[in-house]
Parts: sequence; structure tokens; C-alpha cells
Amino acid sequence: MKSAQKTPRGSRGPGGPRALRTRGGLSIRLDPRALTVVVLLAVAALAAGVVLIGTGDFPIPAGDVVRTLFGHGDAGQEFIVNELRLPRVLVGLLVGASLGLGGALFQAVTRNPLGSPDVLGLGQGATAGALVMIVLFSGSAAQVTVGALVGGLVTGALIYLLAWRRGVHGYRLVLVGIGVSAVATAVNGYLLTKADFVDAARAVVWMTGTLDGRDWKQVWPLLALAAVLVPLVLAHARGLRMMEMGDDVSHALGVPVERVRLVLMVSAVLLTAAATAAAGPVGFVALTAPQLARRLTRSPGPNLVASLCMGAALLVTADWASQRLFGDGQLPVGVVTGVLGGVYLLWLLVTERRAGRI
Repeated sequence: MKSAQKTPRGSRGPGGPRALRTRGGLSIRLDPRALTVVVLLAVAALAAGVVLIGTGDFPIPAGDVVRTLFGHGDAGQEFIVNELRLPRVLVGLLVGASLGLGGALFQAVTRNPLGSPDVLGLGQGATAGALVMIVLFSGSAAQVTVGALVGGLVTGALIYLLAWRRGVHGYRLVLVGIGVSAVATAVNGYLLTKADFVDAARAVVWMTGTLDGRDWKQVWPLLALAAVLVPLVLAHARGLRMMEMGDDVSHALGVPVERVRLVLMVSAVLLTAAATAAAGPVGFVALTAPQLARRLTRSPGPNLVASLCMGAALLVTADWASQRLFGDGQLPVGVVTGVLGGVYLLWLLVTERRAGRI
């Protein structure tokens, strides 16, 4: 009689993800393709950041940028890299990651590929808060940031309350968000008509979405918020994945659906509002990053980490394109993401219509 073989501590279905089990009974699900995509996207985002740091009126080779980041550059390079360009790139990475993760959360909660902060009106709400500070109070940069954050939070709370009826249904949330977005857009137009020339010009520049002039004052709040919210979101990832099977099934499996949904929506609103406060309403990153991440990983579920990395890579790459592909004139990064995202949105609508989902 043959001796029994030792049971492996990990298992994998044919061509599927691998489940690793620890001695304590913890099971960790790993998808090799998704893990590879996440690593490659993270490397691409960091590489694009290094290239972007070396881009400008005083170009610096990528090798010198890396050496300077590790403290081996000369005095001139250290000033240009660490004081002038690194904060802008870090803000771009953090804003892109926040928008990518926030978009993935909204699309998972609404179970709708159009359920992103752009469509739901959170960006417009944050813009309204910023415009109030610019137009009515001639606020400083810090006050504009606070106004955008408060505007995004108020808009998110309003959408949730209006969409609530014995729970929050995905399509109802999207429809309410579209309505709130239209109202916020009208409010923003009214505020612009009441602004003087200087404030109006300042507001229009902010509304395009830009990373110009960003420094360490924008980096630290974004970094602190991400350090709190990203682990919180990942801790609820299992519940979010179960909720994709429907509320009734999730309840039966022991998932506190409304609590998980509320925590994740508040986290998504905070991420989106903070990103908008730091860089203005950068359009379509939150819409496109989760969809592109899903197509690369070919994995079901919200793909939270892949969406985060995709958002960071998209925004930094778009910022590089805005500086290098238009001759001597530089475009705000929001213009580039708006053009690319608008084309993607049209393609997505055509695809959804052909599939019979809209």
C-alpha cells in the first residue's frame, strides 16, 4: 500500500487563483496574474515618476534622478529634485492612487461601470466648495483645500441620503448622483458669474485640474489620509467581494451589508474629495483606472490594489504627456485626462449598449 502524500498548504484550481493557508487557519487568496499586473503597474508608476522628475527646463537623466533621491546628487540636483519636482510627482502619484481606489469602490458598490465619482458628482461638489472659498471669501490655498474637502463630503452625504430607501441600490445611487452633479454644475456656473476677473481666472485654472505649484504642503495630508484609509478599505475587501453576489446572499453569509457599504462609501468620498482638494477635479481617472485594471488582471471582484496602481500610473503618465507632447505650451493634466477619459467613456457606452446592459 502506498503511503499517503502530505497535504499541501496551498491549493490551486486549474488555471485559477492559488489559496495559501497558514497554520493558524488563515486563508489568503492569490491570483498570480493579478499579482503580476499589480507589480508591473507599481513599477510603471514609479518609473514614470522618475522620468517626470527629470523633465523640465533643466533636464536630469533618470540615473542621476535616482542617485539624487538616494542622497548622492550635487547641490543643484538635490534642490531641483527634492524641493521643486519630487513633491509634484508625489502629489500626482497619491492623487491618481486615491482616484483609482475611490473609483473602484464606487463601481463595486453600485455594481455599475459608470458608477464613478466623475458621474456621481463628487468632483463637482468638491469644486463647488472650492469656488465658495475662492469667490466669496478670496480664500488662501489652504482654505480652498478645506472648502473642496467639505464640499465633497457634503455632496457624498447628500447623494447617500437621497438614494437611501431601505438600503442603497446601485442604479438608484447612480441616478441620484447624476442629478446632484447637474445641480452642482449649475451652482458652479453661478458662482463663476459672481466672481471678479482675478478670482474667476484663479477658479478656472483650479477647475481644470493641475499639478502646477504643488509642494510638500499637499503631500503630507494626502499621505496621512491614504495611510489610514487604504488599510481600512483592504480590511473590508472580502465583504465587498461577497456583496457582488447580492445583498440577500451577503446577509446569509454573515456580511453586515449596510455597515460595510457605508464604511467603503465614506472612504471613497474622502479619497476623492482629498484628491480633488489637492489637484482640482482631475477627470476620468476614477472612471477608467478600475476598468483598465480589471481588463489587465482578468480577475473578478473589485481589483482594489490594481486600480490604485493603475490610477497612479495613469495620472503621472498624463502629467508627463501634458508637459512634453504639446511643444512649448504645457497643458493642465486635467485636460489630458479629460480628453482620454472622454474617448474611453464613449467606447464604454457603445460596448455596454451592444451587450444590452444599457
